[in-house]
Amino acid sequence: MAAKVLCILTDGVEEIELVTPVDILRRAGAEVVMATPGARGEVVGKMGIRIGADALLSGMDPSAFDALLLPGGPAVAALRKEEGMVSLVRCFGEAGKVVAGICAAPLLMHDAGLLEGRRHTAHFTTQEELLAAEGEERVIVDGSLVTSRGAGTAVEFGLALAALLEGKEAVQEVAEAIMV
Repeated sequence: MAAKVLCILTDGVEEIELVTPVDILRRAGAEVVMATPGARGEVVGKMGIRIGADALLSGMDPSAFDALLLPGGPAVAALRKEEGMVSLVRCFGEAGKVVAGICAAPLLMHDAGLLEGRRHTAHFTTQEELLAAEGEERVIVDGSLVTSRGAGTAVEFGLALAALLEGKEAVQEVAEAIMV
């Protein structure tokens, strides 16, 4: 059965960190629902690209999902202030579900208390808050947590997440198809 992934997007999202892992996950067979906490069904990314959301977050049941995908970019600062966002991240983590964050998104995982005692990485701009982040690592999988450094690691991040959710065989097929 295909994994079901809830992906959070809002204005200022780093487009590569959103589209690349979502594309890879869907190619691997996962069902990905891109949901926004805003009232609009569309967001404008960091580079001005308009992206349509599949749903509004308010209509989503977190228990129906196997994983949470958190793209990065300037959107993370807004999401950290969004009511209920940290609780949502904590809910996935406490349920033992996969939580994946790229770039600055591991800050949300930090806020939810998921990173303590766990290996993780993030964008260099987070180093003042994420003191234990392993800055040289491009992607780290520690149990059900997946973290990555930024836009330049989006393909590796997507493949690592897909491997965790859909298996190595599915990821091998995707990697061959996209010529990685």
